[in-house]
Amino acid sequence: MTTLVICIDRSGTIGRATNVPMPVAGWEAVRSLVTDAGLSDPEDASVNCLLESLRVARDLRDEREESVVAVVSAESDTAVGADRSIASQLDDLVDRYDPRAAVVVVDSAEDEQVLPIVESRIPVDSVDRVVVRQARDIESTYYLLKQFLADEQLRSTVLVPFGIALLLLPALFYWFSPAEAVAGVAGLLGAALLYKGLAIDRFVGGMPERVREALYAGQVSIVTYVVAGGLALVGGFFGVLSASVLRGVPTLVEAVEFTYAAVPWFAVAGVTAAVGRLLDELIRDEGIRTPYLNLPFVIVAVSLVVRGFAGYFLAQEAILDPLELGSVAVSPVQQLAGFIVAGLLVSLVGVKLASDVGTETLEDVIDADRETDGE
Repeated sequence: MTTLVICIDRSGTIGRATNVPMPVAGWEAVRSLVTDAGLSDPEDASVNCLLESLRVARDLRDEREESVVAVVSAESDTAVGADRSIASQLDDLVDRYDPRAAVVVVDSAEDEQVLPIVESRIPVDSVDRVVVRQARDIESTYYLLKQFLADEQLRSTVLVPFGIALLLLPALFYWFSPAEAVAGVAGLLGAALLYKGLAIDRFVGGMPERVREALYAGQVSIVTYVVAGGLALVGGFFGVLSASVLRGVPTLVEAVEFTYAAVPWFAVAGVTAAVGRLLDELIRDEGIRTPYLNLPFVIVAVSLVVRGFAGYFLAQEAILDPLELGSVAVSPVQQLAGFIVAGLLVSLVGVKLASDVGTETLEDVIDADRETDGE
């Protein structure tokens, strides 16, 4: 039985350089091919791949094992055409020599991608990858860059934001200080990467379709969402107004003051949006799903806890006056504990009500949303 030593050239460099019909098989034929390929382009790594194939065949012959060395080279510029031409050449070699196994010799990761085509026709005993010592890192880096540039999604995610940042950088250096320019570019790149990494682009892309469906379906939630957005803007306005009144305090304290003033408005906005979704559930007359019923209570509970912690920090900074119940003064710690207990009670009430009235679990809702997205 014969072992076939195959030198694979997926790029088609050997065939174009030598103008020799493929496949080429036999010791003398391949050795002559090495000379032709080397004279055509001495710097091509395919020459080393051909020599390695001859060396492997010689070693097998020294071990008294029958072997045939062969070369297959792509005859098309497209990936599919190149792989099909290699597959046809392999079929020719199998019909000619009926090998029991193959030793595959490649000189790049691109050539190694043809390995499944070989394995579908001949059992592969070994894969020998030839890399020129001086060019190991360069060849690997080149292949990775080539694969990266071939991926359209990666190009749009990475190259486009970096290109825009490089175009803006000279203008920012002209109008602002170097520190401000670098900070602005870094912020732009960070926002662009988060925009793609968190799949915000998909959400934004599907927003018009969801809004159109909601309008046509007559959903109440579309109105409550608009009201919730307005309430959130009001909360942000009052938060900024409260924080701007403070003078001579650290930025962290201003952020806490913003949170303390804005959280009630944000909570009302969230509850308004959640109530709109609940009304849609009632209109459908299919029962209220558990997660939607529990959501308003969760929003209120979280807002109570956040406002409690914000008030505690402001009281420690003597910005917020201590709370008084009649003639009894409530300490900041007691006030924080009250907010936490109130948040827990509201959350427990929501869980109890949702378990008694709700009809579906969170997993059911997720599965239903996935089916809707699939449609």
